[in-house]
Amino acid sequence: MPLWSIYHSPGVYTAEDKQNFANDVTGIYTGIGLPRFYVVVGFHEVDPESLFIGGESADAAVRIVIDHIARHSAAPEDRRRIGDTISRVVAPYTTDRGLHTEFHVDETPQDLWMINGTWPPPGGSDGEKLWAEKNATVPY
Repeated sequence: MPLWSIYHSPGVYTAEDKQNFANDVTGIYTGIGLPRFYVVVGFHEVDPESLFIGGESADAAVRIVIDHIARHSAAPEDRRRIGDTISRVVAPYTTDRGLHTEFHVDETPQDLWMINGTWPPPGGSDGEKLWAEKNATVPY
């Protein structure tokens, strides 16, 4: 499961922006075969008095924290490709709007992850493909 926590200055995103941003993020992962419901995106508005960059109050900033659980990458070239993909997808909502933008990706151990009380099927397995097809946790 990718979990995106998007911390942003007030008024940066409309409800439509958030929906489009979440859909674009989801497309990254469905494009590699993950079920749609694996993708969780949370928007967290942070007042400038509570968000600082270099000790200065930030009134036009976005900080994205991404947890990858369903897939991990060890090869440097794969990690670079992932970073480039994320940068490309977030740009219309961040840097293209002149917002100070930063993101990072953590990789959480897969054996500490459950969905609806169920251990997810192995990546790329028939079980995962079934979950993607049904867009739900179903017996596999």
